[in-house]
Amino acid sequence: MSIKSDVWIKRMCREQGLIEPFEERLVRSVDDRKIISCGLSSYGYDCRLARDEFKVFSPVTGTEIDPKNFDPNSLLAVPLRKAADRSDYWLLPPHSYALGVTIERFNMPRRVTALAIGKSTYARCGLIANTTPLEANWRGRLVVELYNAANLPVRLYAEEGFIQILFFESDEDCETSYSDRGGKYQDQSGLTLAKV
Repeated sequence: MSIKSDVWIKRMCREQGLIEPFEERLVRSVDDRKIISCGLSSYGYDCRLARDEFKVFSPVTGTEIDPKNFDPNSLLAVPLRKAADRSDYWLLPPHSYALGVTIERFNMPRRVTALAIGKSTYARCGLIANTTPLEANWRGRLVVELYNAANLPVRLYAEEGFIQILFFESDEDCETSYSDRGGKYQDQSGLTLAKV
């Protein structure tokens, strides 16, 4: 098993629709405005945080979080704000947990698995992105769990880079893929809550 390079990622996007939409280079500005980078890097892909679904866990509306019987009232939609540079962002309160979704949709090949990890720009601000697997033959937009470990609120910018995906290819097919076992998060298109 080996980590895959930008050459491989680019080829898989062209031939098999690995990532859609796909940015073929690392993007650092949009409309003369600096952004947190997104797109293809040397050995990974930096995903953008979708503006359509971002929710924060609230102790006010929920009583507990039960992964077997998830109460959607535990999550609050927070307002999208406007920065001085015209960027849109959400404010994640200190020691709060949120769910976000990638703009990108993935179509994982049978011999490939991937890991989503946090970007260092956000890590330096106290934001922790839960390491999330993208399993062999999984398809969909990735839901990512985000925790603000800082004592101050953290800005999360819409449509800018927030996680990096690292791809790993095996030298053999797995016996049972995510698709084969009817994975419960297959083809998710937005913020999907915990399921059993």
